[in-house]
Amino acid sequence: MKKILVTSVFALLMSFHVLAQSPTHKIVIQVNTSDTIAWHGVVRNIGNLQSALGPNTSIEVVAHGSGIGLLIDSKTTQKAKIAELAAKGVSFVACENTIRMNKIDKATLLPQSGFVPSGVAEVVLKQEAGWSYLKP
Repeated sequence: MKKILVTSVFALLMSFHVLAQSPTHKIVIQVNTSDTIAWHGVVRNIGNLQSALGPNTSIEVVAHGSGIGLLIDSKTTQKAKIAELAAKGVSFVACENTIRMNKIDKATLLPQSGFVPSGVAEVVLKQEAGWSYLKP
């Protein structure tokens, strides 16, 4: 009986230790502007978030509308920083509706780019799943 009690207390203490660790932060950032100053702010804020919140932080950048240029190789001013952040686990996704409407060849997007059917729907779905929302 004592052995079961000791094992139960140990298991309970270990579960409290796991719960006390840093929570996983989830942030979705909507980019729908062609303003390159805003693009710079987005990548700077991502670095700040990673520093402040630590490695248990999931970040997804959703580019749509005028913001699709952030992920177009020939238009972006943030190519090197996007590559660096993607290597650290930040997800960059492009809206397929925007790509289709603007007749953009997917091959012209940065290799770090993922795709979602609808940028605005992706933002809504992330928020409904409990992700924090940021917009430049």
